[in-house]
Amino acid sequence: MEKKTILIVDDVEINRAVLAEIFKDDYDILEAAGGEEALAIINGGEDISAVLLDLLMPGTDGLGVLKDMNATGRIQKIPVFLITASENRDLLLEAYHLGAVDIINKPFYGHFIRHRIKNIIDLYSYQNELESIVSAQVTRLEKMNRSVIATLAALIEFRDCESGEHVRRMSTLTWILMQEVSDRYPEYRLSSAEIDKIGMSAVLHDVGKISIPDQILNKPGKLTAEEFEIMKGHTVKGCEILRKIPDLVDEGTYVYSYDICRHHHERWDGKGYPDHLVGDETSIWAQVAAVADVYDALTSDRVYKKAYSHEDAVQMIFNGECGAFNPKVLEAFRQAEDRILALYQEKQDDEDEATSHIGKTE
Repeated sequence: MEKKTILIVDDVEINRAVLAEIFKDDYDILEAAGGEEALAIINGGEDISAVLLDLLMPGTDGLGVLKDMNATGRIQKIPVFLITASENRDLLLEAYHLGAVDIINKPFYGHFIRHRIKNIIDLYSYQNELESIVSAQVTRLEKMNRSVIATLAALIEFRDCESGEHVRRMSTLTWILMQEVSDRYPEYRLSSAEIDKIGMSAVLHDVGKISIPDQILNKPGKLTAEEFEIMKGHTVKGCEILRKIPDLVDEGTYVYSYDICRHHHERWDGKGYPDHLVGDETSIWAQVAAVADVYDALTSDRVYKKAYSHEDAVQMIFNGECGAFNPKVLEAFRQAEDRILALYQEKQDDEDEATSHIGKTE
């Protein structure tokens, strides 16, 4: 079995030699005569299982080493034992606050400290192994989330010939707008990880269209009042579908997906559907998805209309022709307009390339 490694840090050579003698049978030993040398080893990629650290050293002392290990996060992974004859209570308390786990008092008693240090090393090894397992499980769950969402998005694409690219652009556009809103308005601030989940969740905003009859979903003309009421039901139907899969995605993704699915047609003034929410009664991510949805619908060809230009679509949104939106989300849209336009210019270039061969012969 491969030995674990202990780093002994002390400016007094005889102290290092005594400790090395105590631990040499059970561990590989590294030595450092000062704080700078110790940090070079710790930060240099060595797999260290424990550090035996003298507090009082010239140059970078023990507290300096502990502060650096805190700054890099290594104090969470590597147990540090203080080597000291000091009885300075304030000094020892500061070292404990910086993450030291125990004190080895001089002179050393080999049998006693071997067992104390082994127990702590085993505990940290178990903790680090457990964190690695959890991290792997989180990665696997994220992959499964994306797989489930991609499958549902594909179902939408099969049912609605317009929704395939739409749902993918919705994801990117929602992500761009949510970033801008979060950066600009502290009351709506979210972490990058949450914004990534929101962008991914926006893919499922129209999953309820799976339940809408073809003659309504792909009708080339204007819907009747009765047909429109059926179409509006895709928000609630989508939630019924999502309720069947909560255990297949993580809780955060499920909550975002469900909320966006149900509320991406709500409006700031309460004149949306299905719940007629007013203002911030609608979550900020659903408000952002609503603007993204409208913009993409306006700038895309649909069975019932041709695409509007970017300029016309923006004017219609800001003039309230598509319903009322949160002024802060609209301002975020304005600030991100160059990024949004670049995204849709790329879409137009792809469409032009796809149709460039039409009418040509080989």
